[in-house]
Amino acid sequence: MPKIEVNEKLFFNLLDKKYDYDTLEQKLTYAKAELDEKPDMSKPENERVIKIELNDTNRPDLWSTNGVARQLKLHEGGKTVDYNTFMSRKGDIKDFGNRIVNVDAELKDIRPYMVAFVISGKPIDDPMLKDIIQTQEKLAWNFGRKRKSISMGVYRIADISFPVKYHAVDPDKTSFVPLQCTEPMTCRQILTEHPKGKDFGWILQDKKKFPLLSDAKNEVLSMAPIINSATLGAVQVGDKGLMVELTGDNMENLILSANIVACDFADCGYKIEPICVKHPYETGFGKDIVVPFYYQPSTKAKLSRINKLLGTDFTQEKVIDALTRMGSTVTAQKDGDDVEFTLFPAPYRNDFLHEVDIIEDVMIGVGLENFEPETPSDFTIGRLLPITYLSRKAKTLMVGLGYQEMIFNYVGSKKDYIDNMLIDPKHVIEIANPMSENYQFVRSDILSSLLRAESKSANAIFPHKIFEIGKVAYLCEEENTGTRTRQNLGFLTAANNANFNDAASEVSALLYFLDHTYEVTESDDPRFIPGRQAAVLANGKKIGIFGEIHPQVLENWSITVPCVGGEIDLEEMAQH
Repeated sequence: MPKIEVNEKLFFNLLDKKYDYDTLEQKLTYAKAELDEKPDMSKPENERVIKIELNDTNRPDLWSTNGVARQLKLHEGGKTVDYNTFMSRKGDIKDFGNRIVNVDAELKDIRPYMVAFVISGKPIDDPMLKDIIQTQEKLAWNFGRKRKSISMGVYRIADISFPVKYHAVDPDKTSFVPLQCTEPMTCRQILTEHPKGKDFGWILQDKKKFPLLSDAKNEVLSMAPIINSATLGAVQVGDKGLMVELTGDNMENLILSANIVACDFADCGYKIEPICVKHPYETGFGKDIVVPFYYQPSTKAKLSRINKLLGTDFTQEKVIDALTRMGSTVTAQKDGDDVEFTLFPAPYRNDFLHEVDIIEDVMIGVGLENFEPETPSDFTIGRLLPITYLSRKAKTLMVGLGYQEMIFNYVGSKKDYIDNMLIDPKHVIEIANPMSENYQFVRSDILSSLLRAESKSANAIFPHKIFEIGKVAYLCEEENTGTRTRQNLGFLTAANNANFNDAASEVSALLYFLDHTYEVTESDDPRFIPGRQAAVLANGKKIGIFGEIHPQVLENWSITVPCVGGEIDLEEMAQH
């Protein structure tokens, strides 16, 4: 989970009050956080650092000193800045004057999107500068997948001449002086010689052209997402006006990140001025993007559902008060004997996907300490589900057939779950805000996990026979949630003589002892060799597949021996 370091003096100034650390530890639960380490009290107050650990990753607005302070202040009934004064909305774009950034069409396939705004009004002091750098790194590292999806740069606005251009350049013919250096380096050199280039150069190393941010006088601001220039990009204590820009490949996340940073600065007393970034292509929010921008949709929840899930009898007023303490705007209207709430999230939040998210905020807003423990009134006897009995029986049979059980993660990369398996990605679930591209997709089959294990097992004595009984999930329009989760059995045999007939006999034995009649039919699954695969049917409905793994799939996994495998939907089988 993310951890942040906050300057004690800045933090308590933002709170407008000072807590002792026992009280602070209790209050931090309202921000889904906990006290990780108290400051060294032997140091002066303005040098003390409080370490805080966030217990959730779906609220990046809390990954800063001001984010946590704002949430605690709101929960205490305090007020924040009116963000509407600088927040553009659809059909109501704030005046951006001559502050324009033009985006080069060549960046569409390199690093396509950018947003930007200006802060001004008072000098940046040392604690605030350190917090800017921390916010920049936390958003780019955690939310931005190590700068791949989001990076942030900050520049001295007094020296920038508009219009600014975000353009693609030849990395071998373009040079500038990067931060921490005194001599010019080409963009290509920066990737191999500069410390930041070594850390983040992998993002651009395969690109023919690199993104560069320059002003109207051709002064370089930065080479996103790697490093700022040593001139316009060298922000110092005492600077009064800053330009903040964010680049990446997901416009919604960029706008959210810009809103978070802008609201943080506004709460600290800075003036926020928008910048218009003109894209030559569609971004999903139009071509001209002016941030900060409010785009969050409203979410609804009913009072009866809130009370049912929380086991409470809250009134309409209690719910509105709790949600307001969490920073949202709420309206309520009668719905028969019920009350329906419509929640409009704060501009720095986009984590309301379902009414349960509202209910969670009600619970936190009321305070977990206000929920009295209750002894259950119903007497129940625990028992295993039918699918659990079936899974355990199948597990025993697979071991009897000579297979070794494996256990795998349920999330992985596009390469593992899609590219290597030659499957159509349209039914594979992609995680909206992954922490890493290695954990970007939810697996839709078990075979990919088994093949990954086999790819690491070349030194083990053959044959290899492995299986797993576990969950898979995929997009499904028939479900209310749009996704379906299933308990599957997947198996794989790797051996020089592995063939379709062996797999067919093992499937036959398994289903016989599971007391299920079945039939097989031709299949055209790209994971298997055509003509050497079969679909398993029960009562005319497909419940599985098996066959010889396609040579291209084996090559993708660097597996050098023939493999046969299959997968059976145990939940579907249990229904027939």
